[in-house]
Amino acid sequence: MNDDVDADLSSATEERTLLLVDDDAPFLGRLARAMEGRGFDVSQAASVADGIKLAREIKPLYAVVDLRLNDGSGLEVVSALHEVREEARVIVLTGYGNIATAVEAVKLGAVDYLSKPADADDVEAALLAIDGERATPPENPMSADRVRWEHIQRVYELCDRNVSETARRLNMHRRTLQRILAKRAPR
Repeated sequence: MNDDVDADLSSATEERTLLLVDDDAPFLGRLARAMEGRGFDVSQAASVADGIKLAREIKPLYAVVDLRLNDGSGLEVVSALHEVREEARVIVLTGYGNIATAVEAVKLGAVDYLSKPADADDVEAALLAIDGERATPPENPMSADRVRWEHIQRVYELCDRNVSETARRLNMHRRTLQRILAKRAPR
């Protein structure tokens, strides 16, 4: 009888294993804490190499992988995850969404493709959605202005807070960007 209880406990723990792979340390930490609070056993990696290594070691049932990492593409991690655990449910996150990468992520086995910044509720809903069903839309989604502002802030940080470089990459005038950066975040 104890063997049955132990087997149930180990399978319940295994069912909630989650690998998070993102090179944005503050985002990774916040998402890890939020997902642990939702009952997931979370492992974290900040690079493609570490993500693949952890995928092979822990064989998680769930994973959230950033598309663009400092040392390569998160799609390499998605592929490695499905080599070690075919039924793994993988969500691909990115701040640089486009149709081609979304299609490639799904071909490699991702079950959903979310744009950053995605909150823990969106991630959990996508991870736990039943195959073929769409996750329910969020109750309080971010406004388009807020999503735009978050994207601009992310690119600004990636450019080491260099206004000219950020404006060039966003294809906007430097003064326009300065006005946006001077304002508070929209709701």
